[in-house]
Amino acid sequence: MSDTERDGEAAAAAGLSAEDRAVLAFAARGWSSPGEKERAVRERLGMSPVRYYQYLNALLDDPRALAFDPVTVNRLRRVRQANRDRTH
Repeated sequence: MSDTERDGEAAAAAGLSAEDRAVLAFAARGWSSPGEKERAVRERLGMSPVRYYQYLNALLDDPRALAFDPVTVNRLRRVRQANRDRTH
């Protein structure tokens, strides 16, 4: 069994959809510019940037996402909290 198949089985066991996994994988990447990221959101995920961020924020609060990819989820939770702290 390949690593990809194991990851897919782990995600299915965690209750994550293919779209959930795609959004988490996309969020784990780094981008050189916001424009490049927004274009990639539309092309690769088929959603608007606003919808992507709404979806991602919901995933960050989902314990299944944390169980599936704790490194990405915890990193993005820290970034989100830092942004909230900075604006309040």
